[in-house]
Amino acid sequence: MAPAAPRPLRADARRNRERLLEAAVRAFSQGGPEVTLESVARDAGVGIGTLYRHFPTREALVEAAYRSELAKLCDAAPELLGRLPADRALREWMELFIDYLAAKRGMADALRLVIASGANPYAESRDRLYTALDLLLAAGIEAGAVRADVPAADVLASLSGVSLAAGDPDRRDQARRLLDLLMDGLRHRAGS
Repeated sequence: MAPAAPRPLRADARRNRERLLEAAVRAFSQGGPEVTLESVARDAGVGIGTLYRHFPTREALVEAAYRSELAKLCDAAPELLGRLPADRALREWMELFIDYLAAKRGMADALRLVIASGANPYAESRDRLYTALDLLLAAGIEAGAVRADVPAADVLASLSGVSLAAGDPDRRDQARRLLDLLMDGLRHRAGS
């Protein structure tokens, strides 16, 4: 007999969990792994007991915060395609990807502690990112707006390069210009 699926969280518990994850991303991105869990709970507007009910260890909180950021990014792809033309949806997703990498970089030390504990927060990352980007590229190709000869792996490598070159929040304008250049290179040209 299969184990029963966990009960869905009540609306207030779900809101508390989301606030904790958002506060954890901010805290670990800015303060590193030494941030106190009490400060995360305080920033989320909940008590420390609520934090521990959702995340029994620091590592569980860090891993869940990272996975939440990944899910937001990947889940944005179909949402963007639902409200924007394919090429604009792809360009908007690129901005979100730069934000995701900045948060991931900020959380790097905390994530290393998670890995040292035996967990692998990155286990699903590559597949989820490829799935989201493939969806966006396929929509762009179908719309005739994006070249069909550029694999998702090349786009992700390019986005990572943009993030490294201009990922600092003070260099946001440069990041946008570099993303525009990347997008121009991806656009389908008549006769090509």
